[in-house]
Order: sequence, then C-alpha cells, then structure tokens
Amino acid sequence: MLVYAPAALLLVFCVSVLHDRRKFSNAVVLGLAVLCALAAWLYELIRSESASGVVAAWSLLVVGAVAVLLLTYFLFVNGVRMLRKEGRSPSNLLSLAAALAIVGVVALLVAAVVVRTPVLTGVAAAAGGLALYFSFLFLCFVCYAFLYGRLRVRRKADFVVVLGSGLIGGSTVPPLLASRLKRGQAVHARLARRGGSPVLITSGGQGPDEDLPESHAMADHLVAEGFPAHLIEREDRSTTTEENLRFSKAIMEKAKPDYRCVVVTNNYHAFRAALTARRVRIRGQVVGSPTAAYFWPNATLREFAAVLVDYKRTNVVLCLLIVLGGVLVWWSVR
Repeated sequence: MLVYAPAALLLVFCVSVLHDRRKFSNAVVLGLAVLCALAAWLYELIRSESASGVVAAWSLLVVGAVAVLLLTYFLFVNGVRMLRKEGRSPSNLLSLAAALAIVGVVALLVAAVVVRTPVLTGVAAAAGGLALYFSFLFLCFVCYAFLYGRLRVRRKADFVVVLGSGLIGGSTVPPLLASRLKRGQAVHARLARRGGSPVLITSGGQGPDEDLPESHAMADHLVAEGFPAHLIEREDRSTTTEENLRFSKAIMEKAKPDYRCVVVTNNYHAFRAALTARRVRIRGQVVGSPTAAYFWPNATLREFAAVLVDYKRTNVVLCLLIVLGGVLVWWSVR
C-alpha cells in the first residue's frame, strides 16, 4: 500500500489544485505525497537487503544533520542582519528565535540520550515531536507558496487590487509598497493588452501615525508614475489584509457583481493573502512582487505563524496529542 500512496496523494493534490489552488490543505497533501514517496523508496531499498539501502538511510541522516546546521546558521545570520537593518521589534526577531529554538531542541535531545532520566526523555520526545510537526508544516508552506507564486493567472480580470503595507513618515510610499504598485501596473498592462479595461484598486486605510490613507498615497504614486488617474479606485477604510479584501470586494461587487480580479502583494505574503481571499470569497487569484532577499526569511516565518493562528484549533489539538505522546513515553520508561 505504501508504494501506491504517493500516486494516490498526487492525484488528490492535482484535483484539489484544479478545483481551488488557494487551500493550505494542498500544501499538506503535497508534503505527504513527497514524504510517502521517500518512505516507499527507503522501504523498497531495505526490503531488497542490499547495501544500498543502508547507505541511503545513512546518507539521509547525514544530509538532514547538515541541513539543520546550515539552516540554524542561516537563520542566526539573517536574524542579526534584520536587527541591524530593521530594528528590534518583536516581528524582526523571528529568524533569531527560530535559530535558538532549533539549538534548544537539539540540545534537549542530546541531553535526553546522555542522561536518560524518564522526565527528560518524555520532555525530549514531546519537543522532538513538536519540532517535526512544525518543520513539516513549514516545509509544506514554503514549497507550496513557491509553487503557488509560479502558477499563472490566465483568465481576464475586471479589477487589479493592490494591498497596502504602511507609509514612511506618514505620507511616503516605501520601497516594499512601491514594488507592489509596480507589479500592479504590470498586471494591469497585461490585462489591458488582452482587450480589457480593468480598474486598479489601491487598498489601505489611514493608520494612527499616517497623514493620509495609504490608498491615497498609493494612488498619488501611481499617477506620478504615469498611470491614468481615471482607472484608479481608492479603498481607504481597511487596516488589515482581511479588511483590504472585504472592503475591496464590496467595491467590486457594486460595480460588477460577476467580477474577476487579481490581487497584488509581495511574494512572501501572496499565499497567505490567497488563503484569506478564499475565506472571504474573493473571485480571483493573488500574485506577488519581489522582496529584498534579507527581508524574505523573517517575513516568511511571520506569514507561517499567521497561518498557524488561522488554523489554531487543528494545531492545538494535534500539539496536545504530540504532548500526550511525550507523556506516554515518560510513563513507559519510568
């Protein structure tokens, strides 16, 4: 059965993506398909009783260990760089916190093997299980987000919605937002070449430290870049991504009930924005604009954490089951 599981899961994945690519379950099914394929491959090698099976198993262990070391180093370096460039806000500490968490779990597992006390063994089992669970979900998230960002939007659209992201000095469009607007212009131009005349919606309200709504600053930036002012619609009430999409949806439905749209944000944010768009029943896909390389890891971790919160009930239940497994390990070795 294990041999056929990857093919069955890939079939489920393909059908699900064709139905709606904006689902986190797509990422999980793809991850399970890869995991089952790897397990089936190792099972066949070990069952053949050849030396290649042992070599393959040890090779995977070595590759995994090296990957953990490199990932920890990369996250630590990126975390330090984020602190230097972006400041010491909690959201900028995620890369550094992830690196320290990996070191902590590895140290705990080593201590459990060396000391071998029942309590430490149970705690290490629970911590290791949680680490594997979140690592699997994170890999699923990153890989499918990468894939989602490369799936082309082929349909015609009536609207292009550009999501806001804050202003510098209360009135100036920052580089991150300028990147979104540039991608929005490119998407609008491509749709116009297909014979349509889409409206571009700038979406973003006014924060407490801003002199004007983000949508107005975004519109002014577009006009200064030569974009026609009469093709811009402003959504100036939203303060979150979900509100961006809900309020923009109301504008689009009022203008054209059977609308289609393309939502533009940054590449690290595209998949979570797509999940939110599905939840609020937006008829359209999300595309991403480039982001500075140093900013991407920390931002991706932040997006992953937000997705975990969106599915908090499922995650809490599964985490409790993993902790219960750790308790059972403690009970069995005490």
